Amino acid sequence: MKTQQDTAVFLLRIALAAGFLSAVASRLNLWGAQSSGWKNFVHYTAETNSFLPPSWAPSIALFSTAAEVSIGFMLLLGFQIKRTARYASVLTLFFAIAMSISFGIKEPLDYSVFAFSAGAFLLSTFSHYKWSFDHFLHQ
Repeated sequence: MKTQQDTAVFLLRIALAAGFLSAVASRLNLWGAQSSGWKNFVHYTAETNSFLPPSWAPSIALFSTAAEVSIGFMLLLGFQIKRTARYASVLTLFFAIAMSISFGIKEPLDYSVFAFSAGAFLLSTFSHYKWSFDHFLHQ
């Protein structure tokens, strides 16, 4: 039973990390023709945060990208998982709320943003994280 839980926690951590890093890779054109690109991401950021001044979009895009890169790599490495997962949960919850305000509730539901946020919160609730940098530090 413990091995199944350890495996599930590990897979959740890696899936969340991959989600964050894939989104960033798309904005930085690392996915080739399937990339969204930075300019499109800044435009989407302005649309998603339609309740804020459009001039804020580049700063929000830069901040969110830096946060997603940090969260993605920290989860991938398994460093400070509990704290990082909480940050991931809050960041994606803010994203889901902004999407809901600007596009309606269907958009964040269709893109599973609430599920992503809940998954990150769930990850933050475990007491140990086998197969992680944290695990090796606390042995």
